[in-house]
Amino acid sequence: MDADEREICLFLKSWQHQFVSAREIARRAGGKWRFREDPNWALPVLGRLVERGLVETDANAHYRLKPQHKKEKKKWVSPQIKRLLEESGKKFEETIEVDELDEL
Repeated sequence: MDADEREICLFLKSWQHQFVSAREIARRAGGKWRFREDPNWALPVLGRLVERGLVETDANAHYRLKPQHKKEKKKWVSPQIKRLLEESGKKFEETIEVDELDEL
């Protein structure tokens, strides 16, 4: 990844789940003077990032970083309960997963 790609990725990281226009990326990621010299400097770099699968685009030609899918872990109420259940020898693979409740 070259410096331009890194600069754009760092900028897009601050706009996690929002699509940003190529013009706005060129203006803010490269700085004011670079944008004045060449307003379209980010377009070829964004094309490369889309080809690599690091950035995705929408129908309006706006870009964002592809969201990273995190592995979900089991959450135990307490380490003691986890230890007791593991020592019991029973398998709890088919447990019910409960989403976190929204606060009212």
